Amino acid sequence: MLRFTLVFMLLAHPALATQEYILPTLFDVTGVAKDDVLNIRERPDASAPVIGALAPDATRIEVVQEQDGWGQVNSGERAGWVSMRFLSYRTDVWHDGTVPDGFACFGTEPFWDVRIDGGDLVLSGLDIEQERHVVQSTLGTGVFRDPARAVVAEGITLVETPQICSDGMSDRSFGMRATLIRHGDTPSLLSGCCRIGN
Repeated sequence: MLRFTLVFMLLAHPALATQEYILPTLFDVTGVAKDDVLNIRERPDASAPVIGALAPDATRIEVVQEQDGWGQVNSGERAGWVSMRFLSYRTDVWHDGTVPDGFACFGTEPFWDVRIDGGDLVLSGLDIEQERHVVQSTLGTGVFRDPARAVVAEGITLVETPQICSDGMSDRSFGMRATLIRHGDTPSLLSGCCRIGN
């Protein structure tokens, strides 16, 4: 009877049901023998060529999109696919008011990158001498585990939204698009991609 009541409550009140995860997010490899690896394949297909592998104890693997039970991950300078049944999602990735450890964004034309370091948003690039901007707040949408964020810092704002993104330089795939606004006397707008994890 209790199970029926719980199911009825979740169906009657969808807000009570929580989405398991929203991509991109991080996963750990699970269910792979210690002497084996999790193959990264060229396409989401068990017969596709292997382009890389994940160790049986690999953690914090970023999955940028899913297709038919396969998750897209990056291996070296290219994207590939792993079976999602061997990945366990982490619940410690997206929390209000923060971005995950290892979060970084970057762009080309011009080349730039930005990361969080000790409470600062640190911007650098080919034509940008390293700048440190004190983070004032990190905003989320309020939707459970939604990776969309705006990092507001002194003189600079970084907005990142979940969207498949290419850096235009490699065959890697990223799960977040970045928009960086530099304030000041001559404001500028930069665009690029973001990643989480390593």
